[in-house]
Amino acid sequence: MTKIAVAKGDGIGPEIMDAVLSIFNAAHVPLEYDFVDMGKWVFDKGFSNGMTPEAQQTIESLGILFKGPMETPKGKGVKSVNVTARKTWNTYANKRTFQTLHGVDTVFSKAGIPIDITIVRENIEDTYGGIEHMLTNDVALSRRFITRPGSMQVIKYAFEMAKKKGARRITCGHKANIMKITDGLFLEVFYEVAKEYPELNADDVIVDDLCMKLVSKPDLFDVVVLTNLQGDIVSDLCAGLVGGLGFAPSANIGDHISIFEAVHGTAPDIAGKNIANPTALLLSGFGMLRHLGLMETSAMIENALLYTLESGKHTGDFGDKNSPALNTTEFAATIIGNFGKQPVHNPKPLLKNMPVTPTVFKLEKNPMLETRETVEEFIVGVDMFIESNEQPNLVAEKCLKHTLDIFKLVTISNRGTQVWPKGSVFTNLVNQYRCRFESLGDTPLTQTDILALYKRLMQDFKICSTELLNMWGDKKAYSLAQGQ
Repeated sequence: MTKIAVAKGDGIGPEIMDAVLSIFNAAHVPLEYDFVDMGKWVFDKGFSNGMTPEAQQTIESLGILFKGPMETPKGKGVKSVNVTARKTWNTYANKRTFQTLHGVDTVFSKAGIPIDITIVRENIEDTYGGIEHMLTNDVALSRRFITRPGSMQVIKYAFEMAKKKGARRITCGHKANIMKITDGLFLEVFYEVAKEYPELNADDVIVDDLCMKLVSKPDLFDVVVLTNLQGDIVSDLCAGLVGGLGFAPSANIGDHISIFEAVHGTAPDIAGKNIANPTALLLSGFGMLRHLGLMETSAMIENALLYTLESGKHTGDFGDKNSPALNTTEFAATIIGNFGKQPVHNPKPLLKNMPVTPTVFKLEKNPMLETRETVEEFIVGVDMFIESNEQPNLVAEKCLKHTLDIFKLVTISNRGTQVWPKGSVFTNLVNQYRCRFESLGDTPLTQTDILALYKRLMQDFKICSTELLNMWGDKKAYSLAQGQ
């Protein structure tokens, strides 16, 4: 018996988790459950991360968490327990599979267009770092981190998964045409990894074009890997293609700990009424069983679910409104009654079980993800983000007054658009400028040089933030302003 941690969740969470576990128990799934305390009610007891220390210790000792939907209290300055769990345990790959389910009518199922798309979303970085500051009363800043090691982890996972799946295509969704440094790095790593898998057809598409194609020709795509925020949006879009979040499983995969969960809401309006649809959590459970090597057991239960859906059995949120809806308990019981039956469409092969005991690592220190630099790094300038409601020419005049002999003022931009030395009077301004200083003659600078410039500029400006302009060899590690 393999022991896993189970968190029932908030709202409808306990009802759908009980339904899923009743199905697992009826199928004699060889799992033992250790129930842990997570969710809104744990926040309300004063645990700011939404879980008790005992829950965290249990999950870290077992390596598998099966969880229902959870709510984060609003307006209390706390982070989402879902995001916290994924980031704390470095479950870097969010895998969500979207497949046509016969009995769940959609525009595409009615048109006879089959859908089988797997979205792999980077799960740790991007704007989900939640690092935000108000630079002025009018200007908010969010820092977006895309790292080479983090990108490598999730992209390597996506290629390995695509290879095992026998995927016909793996696509990188990105916005590298605009975010040339951050998304550019993610795309660069994608093609670095692609070289190791010549048997896979690897390509890329700009994310807005990807969204258009997904809703017009979703059968073109197979496996798609994206950065965190874009992956979050695109995966919910794909859920809409197959009937909604009630039919969208989710797995969060890490090297040490993995989380399997339903990503829909807690639906407090129907909580306690025993009418919620447990399908998404059940589908997530199949992913967990396969992760644990319980292939035959997972396929048997999944075939029973598919047979149930094909038979027109449904909960109140989908299906033929002319046939009576089953409540949560009845729906689970119907699936149990269909054990051993095969659906007409897409039956799952009964592969042999290969039980795998989760490998739990006893870590002595935090793993450091780092890529060795192969070229020389040096500083060639600095961006000074300053607060001012003055016109660009006056800002430039003050900057030039304080510029040291080793610096030249190259450009001033506002919201990313150049307003000095060239610009347009039609460009609307906010009270925060980026003033870019570069070294004269491309002479490398020191942080002491930057600090000396900072001290001079602060005589006339409040400096909100600074960023060094680095060079890796002959490659600029910073972007230009629009219009520069």
